[in-house]
Amino acid sequence: MKKYFSLFVTMLKIGLFTFGGGYAMIALLENEFVSKRKWIEQNEFLDMVAIAESTPGPIAINAATYIGFKMLGFWGSLTATIAVCIPSFIIIYLISLFFDMFLALMIVAHAFKGIQVCVIYLILSAGTKMLKEMKKTAFNITIISLVVLCMIITSVIAVNFSTIYYILISGFAGVIAYSISVFKRKKEASR
Repeated sequence: MKKYFSLFVTMLKIGLFTFGGGYAMIALLENEFVSKRKWIEQNEFLDMVAIAESTPGPIAINAATYIGFKMLGFWGSLTATIAVCIPSFIIIYLISLFFDMFLALMIVAHAFKGIQVCVIYLILSAGTKMLKEMKKTAFNITIISLVVLCMIITSVIAVNFSTIYYILISGFAGVIAYSISVFKRKKEASR
């Protein structure tokens, strides 16, 4: 029961104090799961982020479900998922009651501008941290370089290209690279 409570409180905190969506949450998720709680290792966290980004739904919910299931099975995943969703649900519900009055407040507009700056920092921080932890293989460096180059080019020429395609193409390239390495190992073993 103590583990469920700890999981619930941690996910509630993540749901309450993360602004800016999935990418902004990555730094907080890593801090809680890897550094503070030591629920998972760094390499497993990177895999979790990749899986959470590749599956439908917000990264915080996918990550919470993953961590909950890893720790306590089905009921852990349910507990973690509900806990991470509760704060957002309550906040959005309360805002919806007073939405017009809320948007008219000048202090709210300025608060959102400040939060936007913080979100950019959180995304950049999480990205650089993950980049440092990534294995520096020729394949990984090639993929990340090509994705960054494509993102810059599509932004400069104002072409709308969904990040989902980058994920799918990179995943497909990973499967092909893995298949080639398995084929080579089998071929060498048969000699």
